Amino acid sequence: MTTDHKDNNMKLFDVYPLYDVTPIKGEGVYVWDEKGTQYLDLYGGHGVISIGHAHPHYVESVNKQLASLGFYSNAVKNPLQEQLAQKLGKLSGCTDYQLFLCNSGAEANENALKLASFTTGRSKVIAFKNSFHGRTSAAVAVTDNQKIQAPINNNLEVSFLELNDAESLKNELSKGDVCAVIIEGIQGVGGLDEASTEFFKTLQSECRVNGTLLILDEIQSGFGRTGDFFAFQKHGITPDIITMAKGMGNGFPIGGVLIHNMHAPWHGMLGTTFGGNHLACVASAAVLDAIEEEGLLQHAAEVSQHFIKEAKTLPQLKKIKGRGLMLGLEFDFEVGDLRKQLIYEHHMFTGGSNNKNLLRILPPLSVTKEQINQFFNALKQCLITVPS
Repeated sequence: MTTDHKDNNMKLFDVYPLYDVTPIKGEGVYVWDEKGTQYLDLYGGHGVISIGHAHPHYVESVNKQLASLGFYSNAVKNPLQEQLAQKLGKLSGCTDYQLFLCNSGAEANENALKLASFTTGRSKVIAFKNSFHGRTSAAVAVTDNQKIQAPINNNLEVSFLELNDAESLKNELSKGDVCAVIIEGIQGVGGLDEASTEFFKTLQSECRVNGTLLILDEIQSGFGRTGDFFAFQKHGITPDIITMAKGMGNGFPIGGVLIHNMHAPWHGMLGTTFGGNHLACVASAAVLDAIEEEGLLQHAAEVSQHFIKEAKTLPQLKKIKGRGLMLGLEFDFEVGDLRKQLIYEHHMFTGGSNNKNLLRILPPLSVTKEQINQFFNALKQCLITVPS
């Protein structure tokens, strides 16, 4: 054992490239660092902050529950889970589904895939190129990024198809060995690509014909992010399973799986220690309250139209991607330096993706048109040196 005290301090496992900013306070669409500098948060920590930092109803609800009972296990009744399910069904319109609560998006997808395998007795999965479904065992196996797949994750048989490639889809499903097709409502990390309505409808019909379950990953695109409650609802389909997380808890760790009523559970089929705990349920219920009472679905759609109108005035812009407040601005150059400029010179958070030319925008759903104008004013200043 070393006696050098310099080496005795525990260090963090260095896996995150970090911007030199330390937020210590948030309110609405803003955060402040330890120096008191205010930042406009147009990224919400990967789209997690759905109703705004330190939302008063959210804070009050979580504090009140914490003072009463913060946690007990799923071995006892928890009426808060049933209340959350009722609110979620009412606001989303997904009343023909059952709710299983967990802790994160990756865990939601793990359980969705497991459920599909239980139901069909099969193990093969179809996923899509540029997909991202999480970093745990099965979730990362159906993520199209070999760099983050360890050898232990390579035991699941997965076919990665191109979005909108109906022929390849039909050929794969016709083999009769696929338990699930998993697809994002709109791709998040991959770069905001979305399958066509025609493809989604084909996907649903082919899954039903071949006894395969359709999993809609709405972890980033759900909970009002697109102006619809779930992104798939635009396409008029009914998935077997819907997964969600991120904006579901406005920062409190929670995930969920919606399972269509045609699929019956049995005791012990799925399980979790912390999933559906009292604090998580209250946090998510408060998010739903705010979405409904503040009209945030309609607000997101209206602000989105304003954003797109302003974006079209940028001569350097190649393409606008996404829907609602899940938006991307694609240029013909990499945006890494642009993001740094926005953070350090204009004090604005934005996001990137696997598409290095895409600036990703995922603000709280309460963002205003005036705040969007602030962003575009700053962006235009940054783009002055970029040839149109």
